[in-house]
Amino acid sequence: MNKLTNTTTTPQSENETETGSQPAFAPLFKVVLFDDNEHTYDYVVEMLVDCCGLSRESAFRCAVEVDLAGKTTVFYGPLEACRKCCEKIHAYGADPRLPRSSGSMNAQVMTR
Repeated sequence: MNKLTNTTTTPQSENETETGSQPAFAPLFKVVLFDDNEHTYDYVVEMLVDCCGLSRESAFRCAVEVDLAGKTTVFYGPLEACRKCCEKIHAYGADPRLPRSSGSMNAQVMTR
């Protein structure tokens, strides 16, 4: 019993907001892009702008990171949004600048 308001209170769990009915946070997912030798920086930048909604500057930073580190996170969000983003990447097609490019880049949805 709360003496000031004359109402009872119950402790909140970690996953409840102040209303007690909604999670305080939704589990987020991410889309990870993996490096290969079949795509140019220009392709990666254009693809990330089109598929993930990144600015050209952010897309370029991701292109550098995927080249140097072998992978980079290109999108965060709810599971369904990440799946759609990943599908767009997989459907983007080969890099027309490189004759050896045989298809889209590899990306995967992962838990954050």
